[in-house]
Amino acid sequence: MTYSHHAEDHYIHRTGWLRASVLGANDGIISVTSLVMGMAASGASSHTLFIACLAGLISGATSMAAGEYVSVQSQKDIEHADLKFEARELEKNPHLELEELTIIYMRRGLSPELAKEVAIQLTEKDALEAHARDEIGIIEQTAARPIQAAFSSALSFSLGALCPMLAILLSPEHLVSIVVLIVGICSLAIMGALSSYFAGTALWKGSLRITLWGILAMAFSSWVGSFFQVGPI
Repeated sequence: MTYSHHAEDHYIHRTGWLRASVLGANDGIISVTSLVMGMAASGASSHTLFIACLAGLISGATSMAAGEYVSVQSQKDIEHADLKFEARELEKNPHLELEELTIIYMRRGLSPELAKEVAIQLTEKDALEAHARDEIGIIEQTAARPIQAAFSSALSFSLGALCPMLAILLSPEHLVSIVVLIVGICSLAIMGALSSYFAGTALWKGSLRITLWGILAMAFSSWVGSFFQVGPI
């Protein structure tokens, strides 16, 4: 018997890097742009704004990478602990584990006889994989990958933070705050649309959601910065 292979490109396999990338880029644009807006409102010069932007990029990217790595590594440790526990249970109580797997398939709609047969065949093929997938919920597409998450987060944060940095470099001294604001809003709108595209959702929803939160953060930072009129530094 021959089987035709019907390949489908699902979105779920993008979860690992997409979440970290969206979080990093969003944080890079919003946090660094808000920092620049707050300092600009206090009267800081373009030179000072650029230095602050560069410092925000370096510290933010490092912090995002470290935080993402620690967070996802903790998830990975939990997954490994669950797999070790399940392996011990399979070794000590194989019949109880087989019954447990059978009940899982029955709850999903299979008849008791078919559920038992499926559980037996999957156990013979790879018992740990079957329990990891159907009992614990660990699958390859969504498994924790700390290094990938850390790299994606740091890279996306840096790319996001480059937007206000380029705006500072390319804008006249007296228009720097306006240019940074416009670039920040446009960057958030584009990034939101891109994240929605890769997630398979409506472009305008992701774009609007991220842009509104970004504008709120920038406005608040500018308001706080206006209380500290330090003049050009």
